[in-house]
Formats: sequence, C-alpha cells, structure tokens
Amino acid sequence: MRHRKRKIKRQHSMIKGLKEFLEENISVLDFVDGVIPGEIKVGSATGENLVVRYKYSTLSGAKLIARSGSSVQEVFVVTRYPEKLKEVIEKLTK
Repeated sequence: MRHRKRKIKRQHSMIKGLKEFLEENISVLDFVDGVIPGEIKVGSATGENLVVRYKYSTLSGAKLIARSGSSVQEVFVVTRYPEKLKEVIEKLTK
C-alpha cells in the first residue's frame, strides 16, 4: 500500500519518539492490522518524554493519544481486538 511501512501509514509526520514506539511495540503485534497517526496539535502540557495512552475503542479498533513536549497526536490502530491492545499499552506505560 502507498504511504505504509511496517503497517504504519506515513502520510503525516510524527512527534518525537512516536515512530520508534509504534514500530517496536505496536506494529509488531499479530492482531494489529494497521496504524494511522493523525495530525499534530500543540497542547498546553510540557514534558520531554513520550507518553502514549489508550483513549477508547472505535468501530475499527482503538484510539491512542501520544504526547511529547507540548505536542499531542492522535493515533488510530486498526484491530479486531482493542482489549488486547489496551492491555499491551497499559503494560508498556507502567
């Protein structure tokens, strides 16, 4: 598919550290069919480290929120098992 590499859509840029996080932890999962990063927005919070949180389930999978510095980015994950993805995200963020 066009603009995809390792299940990750590469049409938009990604906030600092997100590409590596998605490649190493999310796209390698058997039950994940695709990862679609959304646009980058400026938030009010500060912090250097990347923080990824599970937001909620969607019709096609799940929505994640990634924060790095003052930048915020939505990430949509296409999967039939959003509960499994939620468990993985919770383990990674502990």
